[in-house]
Amino acid sequence: MKRQYMGLCALITVALMAACNSAPQGSCRIHGVVDDERLNGKQIFLVPLEDDSAEAVDSVYIKDGKFEFATDTCHMAQIVMDYHFRDGVERLLVVTEPGDLNVTIGRVSSSSGTPGNDSLEVWKKATINHTREMATLKKAAQEMAKTDTVRAKQLLAQADSVHVQYKRYTRQLASSLQEGALREFLSGLYPTSYPKRMPDGTVVTVHEEE
Repeated sequence: MKRQYMGLCALITVALMAACNSAPQGSCRIHGVVDDERLNGKQIFLVPLEDDSAEAVDSVYIKDGKFEFATDTCHMAQIVMDYHFRDGVERLLVVTEPGDLNVTIGRVSSSSGTPGNDSLEVWKKATINHTREMATLKKAAQEMAKTDTVRAKQLLAQADSVHVQYKRYTRQLASSLQEGALREFLSGLYPTSYPKRMPDGTVVTVHEEE
């Protein structure tokens, strides 16, 4: 498991070097393609995570399997289809940093072309692998609990260890990025300190080991 974790860290090095050394200027230009012909002529949306009001959301129509967005605001956003046509189409999380971003929307959506989004794609893949591994371990523990409670507890402990490593990976990725929307987003997922209400009603700050 440690070897897999170190492999993930090595995998993000190139993307992080580019992200940390870049000096963003200009607008974000999103060039999209859609791999589903039934979506031609349908509306697709660019929705900021922090503000999904009608004023903040941008939308265009897909033509000949392509679409484009442009924005001067750097933030985390999702690219999503009209809600009537979202079945089987994965929404795509992106950071609208300056540069040309190429995205593919379909059953498996992806993006590439800017340092932050390249790093974000690596994190997404790590997140998918983490989710699968956690589900496998918890399902195995649930089944094992019927015949061997000791082994079931060991599997749950292993799942806890996997999750701790994933949180550490996410925090390290965030701290390696330059200041901006992506770093703020990743840092907010697993903060190292947070308020906790005690049984007597008082609130204390809990510090978690990184």
